Amino acid sequence: MPLTPAPHVALVTGANHGIGAATAEALAARGCAVVCAYRSIQDPVDPAVPDAYRRNRARTADAVVAAIRERGGAALAVDEDLTDPRAPRRLFDRAEAAFGPVDILVNNATGWVQDTFSPRVVDQHGRVMQPVTEATWAPQFAVDAMAPALLIAEFARRHAARGATWGRIIGLTSGGALGFPEEVSYGAAKAAQTSYTMSAAVELAELGITANVVHPPVTDTGWVTDAVREFVAGSTAHVHVATPAEVAEVIAYLASEASALISGNVITLR
Repeated sequence: MPLTPAPHVALVTGANHGIGAATAEALAARGCAVVCAYRSIQDPVDPAVPDAYRRNRARTADAVVAAIRERGGAALAVDEDLTDPRAPRRLFDRAEAAFGPVDILVNNATGWVQDTFSPRVVDQHGRVMQPVTEATWAPQFAVDAMAPALLIAEFARRHAARGATWGRIIGLTSGGALGFPEEVSYGAAKAAQTSYTMSAAVELAELGITANVVHPPVTDTGWVTDAVREFVAGSTAHVHVATPAEVAEVIAYLASEASALISGNVITLR
C-alpha cells in the first residue's frame, strides 16, 4: 500500500540539485508526493568550472527529500542509472509502491558531456572540451534522449492501463536553431527529447495528458562564473541568470490543474 495519499504523484529525474531539486520542492509544496530520481556524478576537476557545481552534481537526493519531509511533504530518493533501459520500469515500480500511480513526469536529468567538432580544447568560458566520440555521445544520448523516451512510454502505458484521465509531462531542453556549439551531443540529445515530448503531446492528448518542454535561461546551478555573467549581460539573446527556484515555478505551473490548455509547446524562458 502507498505510504500516504496525495492528490498527485510526481517523478522528477535529476532531483539531487539545481532545477530538479527545486522542482521537487516546488511540487511537494503544492501537495504532490515526489519521487526524486538521481545519479551522483563525479566530474573531473576543471579550473574554469566552480567546485560548487562539481559538489552539487556529486550529491545524493537525500537532503532534498529531508527538506520536503521536514515541511510535512512526502518524498522518496531513488538512486537510478538512466543509461540502463530497464531503469524507467524500476522507477515507476518504486513510485507506485511508495505513493501510488505517477501522473506527473519531469524529465530533467542530463548527462552534460561537453564535446565539440572544433579542434579547440577549451570553450569561450575556458571550460575543457572533448572531441565528439562514441564515449561522449553514448552516455549523453542515453540520459537525455533514450531515458526520457522510455520514461514517457512507461508513463503512457501505465496511465492507459489504469484508465486515468489526467497527466502532465514536462521536459527540459537547451540549445537553439543552430544546435549547441561547444556542447554538440548535449544539444542534439535535448533536441531528440523535445521531439519525443512534442509527439507525446499529440498522441497522448486523448488520454488527458499534456506535454511541454521548458527551455530555461542561463540558470545558476553552481556552474555560473563571473565570465558567464558578463556574457549574459552583453548578450542580445539572454536576459537573466535565473535561480533554479525561478525555473521550478514555471515547471510546477505546467504540472498544475491550471495548465490544462497548454500542451505541445517549447516554452523559452529568458
